[in-house]
Parts: sequence; C-alpha cells; structure tokens
Amino acid sequence: MLSKVMSGAVYGVDAYAVEIEVNAGHGDPFTVIVGLPDAAVRESKDRVETALINSGFAPPLGRTTINLAPADIKKEGPSFDLPIALGMLAAQGDIPPENLSEWAIVGELALSGEIRRVKGVLPISLSARDRGIKGIMVPTENAEEAAVVKGVDVYPVNHLRQAADFLAGNLALEPLSVDLDRVFEAFDLYDEDFADVKGQEYAKRALEVAVAGGHNLLAIGPPGTGKTMLAKRVPSILPPMSLEEALESTKIHSIAGMLPSHQALLVRRPFRSPHHTISDAGLLGGGSHPAPGEVSLSHHGVLFLDELPEFHRNVLEVLRQPLEDGRVTISRAAVSVTFPSRFMLVAAMNPCPCGYHGDPKNSCRCSSLQIQRYRNKISGPLLDRIDIHLEVPAVRYQDLASHRNGESSSDIRARVVQARKKQQDRFRDIRGVHCNADMRSRELNVHGRLEPEAEDLLKMAITELNFSARAYDRIRKVSRTIADLDQSESITPAHVSEAVQYRSLDRQMWV
Repeated sequence: MLSKVMSGAVYGVDAYAVEIEVNAGHGDPFTVIVGLPDAAVRESKDRVETALINSGFAPPLGRTTINLAPADIKKEGPSFDLPIALGMLAAQGDIPPENLSEWAIVGELALSGEIRRVKGVLPISLSARDRGIKGIMVPTENAEEAAVVKGVDVYPVNHLRQAADFLAGNLALEPLSVDLDRVFEAFDLYDEDFADVKGQEYAKRALEVAVAGGHNLLAIGPPGTGKTMLAKRVPSILPPMSLEEALESTKIHSIAGMLPSHQALLVRRPFRSPHHTISDAGLLGGGSHPAPGEVSLSHHGVLFLDELPEFHRNVLEVLRQPLEDGRVTISRAAVSVTFPSRFMLVAAMNPCPCGYHGDPKNSCRCSSLQIQRYRNKISGPLLDRIDIHLEVPAVRYQDLASHRNGESSSDIRARVVQARKKQQDRFRDIRGVHCNADMRSRELNVHGRLEPEAEDLLKMAITELNFSARAYDRIRKVSRTIADLDQSESITPAHVSEAVQYRSLDRQMWV
C-alpha cells in the first residue's frame, strides 16, 4: 500500500514542503530511502523501525521504499523520523492514509518512541500556513515556537504512540495557542541596567546617540574603564522589537538550534559577543550545508566585538558586506544561501598593545611602530562603516565611591524610542532605509541639511582637525540623530559640535 505524508525542511531562513511517499511491498524485509538523503536521514530507517517495535507496532514485513520529494534537493537532519514512521503505519493499514493528507509533521524519534525537538520548526510552520495546511504536528518542546504562527493549528506530541492514536481517531488532542501579548511582556526583563554604571556620562550619552540612530560604534580606552560593561547594557536601551522583527530573529535562532525549549519568540533583541579567536566561517556562517553565523544570529540586535584588533584581519574583513547590505550570502558548489544580518556593531579596543597610550596615570611601554601596527589591524573600509568613535577614560574615584545611581535604562530607552519613531515616519516610504545610519547620499541631502552656522562649524572642523572625507557624511548622519533626540527638525551648531566629538579616530592628534 502507498501512503503520503507532508513535512518540511529549511533552506536558508525559509522552509519548503517535503512530500514523503511510503510504499510497503512484498519480498524480504528491507527499507530503502531515496530522494537525496544525507547520512542522518538514511539512518532514520533504523531509528524508525526500532521506535515502531518499542511503541507496540509491527515492523515493516516486506520491502519498503521511502521517497522524499522533491528528489533534487538534499535532505538533512532527523526531522523526518516521525512523518516516515507515521507513513509506514499508514502503508501497513494502522492509520487511515486519508487522515494524513491535511497535516504537516516533523519530529525526531528516540528508540523508545519518544519524540525529540528539531531545528527550524518556526519557518516550517510558516510554510505550512502559506500552503493552506490544516494543522502541523510537532514535538512538544517545539510547540510554543510553532504556535506563534496564526492561521495553522499546532498539535504537540511527545510519543509515536500518541501521534498514531490521534491520527487513527483513538485519541483527542487540543491545539496549542500562544498569547503573544504575554510573550512580549518579557521585553523589559534585563539583568543589566545603565543605572548600575558609575560615572561615564559622556560614554552613556554616546551610546544613546548610537542606538537612537542605529549607528555602529567603536569604544577606545585603557583596560578597566568599563567598555565591556557599557556594551553589555546596550540591549537594554534598544527599542522593543516588532512582531515581524521577532519572527525574523526567532527563525534564525530556530534554524541554528539555539532557541531554548518551550520558548515561543525572541522578544528581546539578541546580543552576541564572539571570542576574538572565531573563524570567518563562525562569524559569517558556513558549512557544507550553510548555517547562520554570528552576524546573522545578531540580526535586529547587537554584535559586540571586544578587543577588536585581536581578531584575525580576514575575519574582520568579512564584516564589510553584512554591514553594508544587511545580509550575507554564502556560496558553495551545490548551494547558495542568503541570511539576513542587519545588526548594530559595537566594538571595543585599547589605544595601543599595552593599553595605556595617552593615559595620564599610566605610562605607555609601546613604540610608535607598535602602536601604528596595532591600529592598522583595523582596515580603512571597516572604519568607514563605523559612525561613532568613543573615547572611554578611566572612572574618577568620586564617581566610583558615589552611592547615587545613574540614569536607568528605561529612561534612556524612552528617548531612543521617541527618536526612532521620528525616523520611521521620515523613511516610511523609502526602501532599505530604517534609521539615520542607513541614509544614502540622496536621503542625506534631503534630511541632513545643516543650518548655515552649523555648516560653517563643520567646514572648520574638516579643515582644522584634518578630518577625512568619509567623516563628513558620518558627522552629518550623527548630527541628524542628535537633533532627533532633541526633537529638532533643524540641525544646529550644537548638534554638529557634539557629533564632531565622536570622530576621534579621524583626528590627527589621535594618530
């Protein structure tokens, strides 16, 4: 007898339908899987047959052929275990074959028949809804993730026997629903808060400006000044994610297998901080079947690179495409996959190898050549994509000893949200521009116009401080953001003056 079961698989960040055909024939007991299965899928027949026996079902008695269509796309992973098992039961007459036609099914089987969680359930659930599938059957640990998709019924199952009895009509199950409003209530639950930071008011202001405009930021300062502590608190002042952004970020983490069990959505913006020994494949993504890297896992969030010059140069250079395009394309001989990677880059570095160049309290032991070589590890094209250069000095004793808390993250975030709202309204009809940092020359010439006095100030800064040509547009973008924080339509000399302070790497005195 022939049976058909619908399932799904992931390609990039989206899913496609996989039809599993199971034909139970005569002859010696033997099971073959065709349709470009990888090793994990080929091993599925052994897991499935053992799970069937341990669940009280008879194993296949003759030759069983399993086809995974479309046959020209390689199938990977153990997520086809459950639909293959149910297809075998339908082919043997234990389940009415017509009962499988309205379902999409995914799940890995243990030898006992228990159903384990799999990767990529959210994009598979979205694909099932778009195809008009009645419902989707998923492992219990993946159920909340699948249930955020409205328009498709999600049935969690934890054992092969339970799934078979339900499809045979011998057991009733209720679909799972998720209250998205309650899920988003977890947005404000941050462990780190800017209220805990002593002093560093200038640095906190620069981070507020960076987040308000979506600007990339590089913090420079000696060891122990709080660069890492400040960076870890950046997510707490980012604006809340929309449902669309949450779905995009959750899809990436689901595909990578990094979404915690029983979590419906990522409602807090991701914060990724890879070690400086990471490879370019780990940062960008890769593998024979390309998986998302750190730049994609930080989509709609923050990518923090501590000790920036310690990263391998080739690793830093691969950042240029995702910083510019908001996406990364990974090409292999048989496949090319594109992952979204629109993130805010926050980086930190010492001013020299020993860390104390320019520090009034500690003497620097580095030669001019060592300092220049250290800084040259960061290429000009990468610096060209960083709008704000923040100098972080040592904290004064009176600030450390103070018992007064600083301004809270919630207060700072309120101003950030207000500024971002102005930018959303400004760029509503402009494709590819979401915040001030995304402005191209066309938008900058319209929305980045300076008052005459501000234009004169910028001209003097470019001339007297020997700023590079790339700094001109960066200062205008940051000035626009500072004006938005002030709720000002015009860009004044005060806004330009503050923006100029955030270009320390372009000043001749720093070099």
